[in-house]
Amino acid sequence: MLNVPAREKALKEGVVALENAELLALVVGSGRNDRTREGQMGTLLHRHGDSLRALGMLSAEELSQHEGLDRSKALALQASLELGRRLLEEERGKKVQIKGTGDIYEYFRIRMTDRPQEECHVMVLDTKNQVLATHLVSLGGLTQTSVDVRVVMRYALLHSGTQIVLVHNHPSGNPAPSREDEALTQTVAKACQALRIRLMDHVIIGDNTYYSFYEHDKI
Repeated sequence: MLNVPAREKALKEGVVALENAELLALVVGSGRNDRTREGQMGTLLHRHGDSLRALGMLSAEELSQHEGLDRSKALALQASLELGRRLLEEERGKKVQIKGTGDIYEYFRIRMTDRPQEECHVMVLDTKNQVLATHLVSLGGLTQTSVDVRVVMRYALLHSGTQIVLVHNHPSGNPAPSREDEALTQTVAKACQALRIRLMDHVIIGDNTYYSFYEHDKI
């Protein structure tokens, strides 16, 4: 057990001096006893291999089942982990040029790896392959998500994009495309053709790997 509560330690030495459990205790807020909260967060981390990445894979409902975390505190914890992801993305700069599928994977790897549910994003690019914007277009369950092609094309037109990339994850870790993934790719490709927008790729993010429809000559 730590001798100095996280709050006092942070005020004296800065948050950089705190261990992960102490940082989590500050995020979710103190209880009747600060050290009790730190102990609860230490237990939470230990149960998940002392890995912040593993915590990021849990849903708010799963987190709220742990001692010391109600749904509100679980959401606060998720928000802090999401801020960490977005900080890493922000550091890469806004003007990113996509030179290949590997660049697409690296752009989305931190954002989409270890997600507890399937989600689909559209990346909008200009004629120089520079990223104009990305948008979440669908959020689904553990095995699939339903994508409205009209929403995808709306974002492409909104940003005056000439190219788009579809990116979604497979929470199972296996990026192999399903029949639904293949059907979605063909539907979006037809919509792009009608609007003279290029579908550059459809990338499925798995566990430290990806599947590219372009690299497999399916676009």
